[in-house]
Amino acid sequence: MRNTNRRVTLAARPSGYPKTSDFALVEDAIPEPGPGQVLVRNHYLSLDPYMRGRMNDVKSYVPPVQIGETMVGATAGEVTQSNAPGVAVGDFVSVPGGWQDYSIASAGEAFKLDPDAAPISTGLGALGMPGMTAYFGLLDLGQPKPGDTVFVSAASGAVGAVVGQIAKMAGCRAVGSAGSDAKVAYVLDELGFDAAINYKTADLGAAIDAACPDGIDVYFDNVGGAITDAVFERMNMWGRVSVCGQISQYNLTQEDLGPRNLRFSLVNRINIRGFIVFDFMARYGEARSRLTRWYQEGKLKILEDVTDGLENAPTELIGLLQGDNFGKKLIRIVNE
Repeated sequence: MRNTNRRVTLAARPSGYPKTSDFALVEDAIPEPGPGQVLVRNHYLSLDPYMRGRMNDVKSYVPPVQIGETMVGATAGEVTQSNAPGVAVGDFVSVPGGWQDYSIASAGEAFKLDPDAAPISTGLGALGMPGMTAYFGLLDLGQPKPGDTVFVSAASGAVGAVVGQIAKMAGCRAVGSAGSDAKVAYVLDELGFDAAINYKTADLGAAIDAACPDGIDVYFDNVGGAITDAVFERMNMWGRVSVCGQISQYNLTQEDLGPRNLRFSLVNRINIRGFIVFDFMARYGEARSRLTRWYQEGKLKILEDVTDGLENAPTELIGLLQGDNFGKKLIRIVNE
């Protein structure tokens, strides 16, 4: 066990894709929890696309990371000190711990994880924030009905993979896009999607027409850009669009103009809704319970892409933003 705390901080604001020089690895004393707080030794760090936006000094739904501050992110680990009632030393929890070995969190920020129900790493993926994003974005906003065609971009990713599997459980036809033939095969053969396309090699319009001969009723948008343009033209009357992410835009020095085909939302009366998972915080318990049950019943399959070493987080985030990950991207800080 370490007697110091390593932290990855934001050293510079990136232009375009981040560089490893935009981060710094620093080492200082392990923090001490105050009243009502716990100290968590982090075992896993979640890497997610939203982190790129937090590196920009722009207005958003949360404040940006300041230069010299610890990079933000969810972690899962073990409580080593507790001054909080209801949270004991030895409990496993997920917290907004950031890119570091040890984190301080309040009792209200610590969600208990049951390692007997599922590996604690899943609390950062399909059974945590990404899974809940898929759950609420599809079921509450997409409102899928049996027989609907649900199209999800980034279908092999942490959110998209869960969206497609829930769509199948809801009696829908699930179609996805992914960035390699291996990812397409995984989406089809392992996750049970009805159709999938490689957006990097396919003629998008023709491929979507072939995969969705009856049009698209629900679009779960993780990507934006050219895929979204192509999907909009193929949405059915009264279609629903859940805008979850726009990863195709995050690293552009000048954002694409568009979409310029919003006429389809008028003609086909499409309901477009952007959302953040925090909007549903009061119902997190419901989502976690159902997702966990589906996982235990074998209805929800999980794929994790794990890299060892906190020091590798910057390189792995850069790879994630370029689509190099295959499954939910995690950094393993401590071997359990």
